[in-house]
Amino acid sequence: MPENEYAYGLWGAVLFNIIFFGLFALSVFKPTTKRDWRTLGAFTGFIVALFSEMFGFPLTIYILTSILGKNYPVLDPFNHINGHLWVALTGGSPVLFEILHPLSNVFIFGGLIIIWIGWRKIHSGHGKLVQDGIYRFVRHPQYTGFGLSILGFLIQWPTLITLIMAPTLLIMYRKLAKKEEQNMIQEFGKEYIDYMKRVPRFIPRIHLINFTKKEHT
Repeated sequence: MPENEYAYGLWGAVLFNIIFFGLFALSVFKPTTKRDWRTLGAFTGFIVALFSEMFGFPLTIYILTSILGKNYPVLDPFNHINGHLWVALTGGSPVLFEILHPLSNVFIFGGLIIIWIGWRKIHSGHGKLVQDGIYRFVRHPQYTGFGLSILGFLIQWPTLITLIMAPTLLIMYRKLAKKEEQNMIQEFGKEYIDYMKRVPRFIPRIHLINFTKKEHT
């Protein structure tokens, strides 16, 4: 789509992306409890809000332009490039758009890959405690992946609704992870407690190597 054209009303694109990301989340998340379904429902709501504004109706832009009026940073807020809120708030810089768009894709698809790797690894464990592969670095790679994807979506196309929803989703993932850990402790006991001590929950540890000078006497 050319950068100076109206970028909304593409409800086919809205529906396609909601179905694609929704089915992917359903396939890897595999909800079983009410808490699982609530978490998946919240993520689906995030996706619906995101793509409805990205391709359908730019509610955030209408709200901001009605509040700011002539003080809104760009003259034509409804074309493709100015629909990106971070770009618009910095005056419509195409350079920033060219940086943020590929960066957001790195987070989004990197997160999806992490989710997929974690899902394959855990389901190949056949009921045993998985501690190798990606599980050497984090205890809940699926939630790490969801977090990265959400961050990517916020970089790519932030809206007022998704900016509010994102922290709520992350809190839900944290609570769900803690609940799963309690279940794992009941199932595996000390083995899982020792695993928890070695491996962080969501963010891998960065091991810094300190180089010290040897003293020669």
